[in-house]
Amino acid sequence: MDLNDAGTTVKYLIRDQDSKFTDAFDAVLADTGIRVPRMNSITERWVLSCRRELLHRTLIWNERHLLHALRDYETFYNEHRTHRTLHSAAPLRALPEPITEPGQIAHLDIRRHDRLGGTLHEYHHAA
Repeated sequence: MDLNDAGTTVKYLIRDQDSKFTDAFDAVLADTGIRVPRMNSITERWVLSCRRELLHRTLIWNERHLLHALRDYETFYNEHRTHRTLHSAAPLRALPEPITEPGQIAHLDIRRHDRLGGTLHEYHHAA
């Protein structure tokens, strides 16, 4: 089947940098005039995290609700959510000092703050 047989034209094919997409695959698409921009791996990770942690758990009512949820998730992602590559720190928040005294660990007062109706949870030491 030729893409032109479908009655539409394709300008771009957005895909990731998976090894299953070889140079030959790109050459076939280039012959038909389709550009293949490469996705940014950081953007891919953010989108997948957003979908998995927010959008798959939330019923979005309209565009205004979606924008509110995405803004709140972005704040959560950058200021509170831990990241494995940052050794459990958040991008805009440094790791807290480790607790070294065993007596302090036994008397921790942890408070939870729910965001987006309980979809996201933030945990803080009570002052």
